[in-house]
Amino acid sequence: MSKQFSKVSVIGLGYIGLPTAAIFAREGTEVIGVDINQAAVDTINKGEIHIVEPGLREVVRHTVAEHKLRATTQPEAADAFVIAVPTPFTENRDGDLSYIRAAAEAIAPVLKTGNLIVLESTSPVGTTEKMEHWLAAARPDLKFPSEYGDSADVLVAYCPERVLPGKVMDELVQNDRIVGGLSKASSEAAGDLYSIFLKGNCLKTNARTAEMAKLTENSFRDVNIAFANELSLVCDELNINVWELIRLANRHPRVNILQPGPGVGGHCIAVDPWFIVSSAPKTAKLIRTAREVNDSKPLWVLNRVLETLTRVAAQKQKSISELTVTCMGLAFKPNIDDLRESPALAIAKEIAAKHSGTTYVVEPHIKADANPVEGAKLVEIDFGLKHADVAVLLVDHNEFKAISRGEIEHLAWIDTRGLMDH
Repeated sequence: MSKQFSKVSVIGLGYIGLPTAAIFAREGTEVIGVDINQAAVDTINKGEIHIVEPGLREVVRHTVAEHKLRATTQPEAADAFVIAVPTPFTENRDGDLSYIRAAAEAIAPVLKTGNLIVLESTSPVGTTEKMEHWLAAARPDLKFPSEYGDSADVLVAYCPERVLPGKVMDELVQNDRIVGGLSKASSEAAGDLYSIFLKGNCLKTNARTAEMAKLTENSFRDVNIAFANELSLVCDELNINVWELIRLANRHPRVNILQPGPGVGGHCIAVDPWFIVSSAPKTAKLIRTAREVNDSKPLWVLNRVLETLTRVAAQKQKSISELTVTCMGLAFKPNIDDLRESPALAIAKEIAAKHSGTTYVVEPHIKADANPVEGAKLVEIDFGLKHADVAVLLVDHNEFKAISRGEIEHLAWIDTRGLMDH
């Protein structure tokens, strides 16, 4: 029987939580967004947004004005709770579940019979069961599905997001979703919840399979990127243009090699494979190796920059401290402001720390007062190129694609994205 949800609470109003809350509200559902960041809560309640995502501001402004969306720092009673909090990894590359536990313990006092709790945070296999355990410990008066099955008082499921930053508002609605419940009734209820806005298919399974599906999707991509990145290292050693090589190889009807880069960033691909490795360290050999290849690429880029500085200093008969390096891009992918796990940001920070001369950074998607690179100055594109001795292309933003060869012929250029080759 279809379950009705008139009030939904979204816990965590970041890059996934806020768009999810806004889309539920756009469909007419009353939504309570919860976040521990008071500044973010205040911003949302003014109809504004604290993150950059195309199309999000308009929906938030409209739904707040229509009193369908409001934000708070304290959980309130609702029919369903969607948890979308961060899950970084620890120093040992295990999943840090402290945010999920804090969210579960925060909503526990307001839970009531008939509620549905859905975890969206990308998590190691078994996390949904752990969350249920924390909820049950906090609310021993309620029955949970692992013990009581379909007769539980509260239903629990896992449903990972599968969206691309920059296209979140569209892909949340259009992409298929995988829902894994701790009981059949939990899966069915979660499917009903997402049917409020979902146009894609809702694929139902158990919680562990749903958790593993998200990790598998991103690990698959990570392995393929690692092949391209390792290929770029081999080609550099053999004096082969890797960009031309990949274009030629991809003319084979069954070959589709990805493009190499300075590493892998973002909150998913750079993190999720480690959750598989930590769960099965003896068997996840290929996944581990791919992570190690991609994690090592920023150091390779840094060494290329330092080698180039030495060469340019000798050519210009200057000391290295007299040279200027301009780092082009800080985000983890093109045309967004998201710096999470960004190899470009890590490289820029290392260049600024190790280079004795001037370091500029160019990132058109962040504000001048939000420069995250200590020891470097955030500048405009034209200024950064004009005053550079060495430029390092780290992100292929659209703004950088407009750069002509004439603008860079006076400087040494390290292209990690193949932009100038194209």
